[in-house]
Amino acid sequence: MQSRREFLGSAAAGLAAISFGPLASARKMDRPLGVQLYTVRSLADDLAGTLKAIRKIGYSEVETYVAQYKMSAKDLRAAIVDAGLSVPSAHFGYDDFDSRFEYSKELGAECIVCSMVPLTIANSADGYKRGADQYNEWGAKAKSMGMKFSFHNHNVEFKEYGGATGLEILLKNTDPSLVQWQMDCYWVTQAGHDPVAMLRQYGHRIQSLHVKDRKPNAQTTLDTGTGSEYFTEVGLGTLDWKSILRITGNDHVPYLFVEQDKTDRPPLESLQISHDNLVKLLNQG
Repeated sequence: MQSRREFLGSAAAGLAAISFGPLASARKMDRPLGVQLYTVRSLADDLAGTLKAIRKIGYSEVETYVAQYKMSAKDLRAAIVDAGLSVPSAHFGYDDFDSRFEYSKELGAECIVCSMVPLTIANSADGYKRGADQYNEWGAKAKSMGMKFSFHNHNVEFKEYGGATGLEILLKNTDPSLVQWQMDCYWVTQAGHDPVAMLRQYGHRIQSLHVKDRKPNAQTTLDTGTGSEYFTEVGLGTLDWKSILRITGNDHVPYLFVEQDKTDRPPLESLQISHDNLVKLLNQG
């Protein structure tokens, strides 16, 4: 026999499931969108105004690219929070990464991200294994400080060494409990691979996405540089965003950061276009 309280509780739950099922589903797709601040590096002289403009567009989060800001973590966080934004993730280069943990902690970031293994190391299987060892160390340090560590890819990680790509070597030789992957959808595609397939294979390792689109009829490459720069706003290129967003929603990838390394338009205009197209895609489910 159910008690009155149990009966009312189960009845209310059933009513909610019946009455609010579509609304709950819509909320599931109503995901926060962020910006990687590298996109607006040309506007760094007016950081406060730029952050407020990003918030006005509709973004709620930013990922810092701290090299462009000569300011303390406390001041940078204050500028971000004052604009009505949160800062869940911070991006740093490999060479000075060791010195950035305290900065990230003071910034209030949940995630600390390494941009890439330097090409001076990432030119052999052994080099990538050394990079993986370093990532494991940084992952353990981040965990001890209450943060998460992940690494970001470009296209160069898809070069093969002895039948395995640099990316595969990194993933195989890092501890999943310590090291996650921030997948850059553009650079995966630029290397000739499919972000959807990568999400299906490695979804459990992916902590966040860099969301950027790629112009049609672009040539694939495995080296960075001007020959690899076919950036465009999200929704104006060739990537299958509907599938990407559906999989990241199902796999609970927590963060989506729009980034456009170079823009043909003013960067805030490009961010507006990407935001509006992403909202439409998310609303389609």
